[in-house]
Amino acid sequence: MKGDYNRYLCEYVSGTEYEESYERALEAYLQAKKEAEENLPPTNPVRLGLYLNLSVFIYEFVRDPEKACEVAKNAFDRAVENIDSVNEDTYKESTLIMQLLRDNLTLWSQDLEQKED
Repeated sequence: MKGDYNRYLCEYVSGTEYEESYERALEAYLQAKKEAEENLPPTNPVRLGLYLNLSVFIYEFVRDPEKACEVAKNAFDRAVENIDSVNEDTYKESTLIMQLLRDNLTLWSQDLEQKED
């Protein structure tokens, strides 16, 4: 949530405030990513949501579409590999977030292809 909060701040502030919000968001996302990888299965909705939000941050603020696609694709692929072990209670939420990851991948990949042309 710290990452998301600071990412949202980046949309409205400028100058030093932007730089500070950007750094706090990046730091929070990377720390959360580490914790999620150590403690949550790849199909966990919280973990998937984190990767979704991190990839959006990378795409929109780091301005690195290739890295954003890599993060989103890795999260999606790991979840697909483990989809059989997803808890019945969280299946719908997990697959919804997986679809959002896939939608972003499709959109961002098209953007990358257009830039290469």
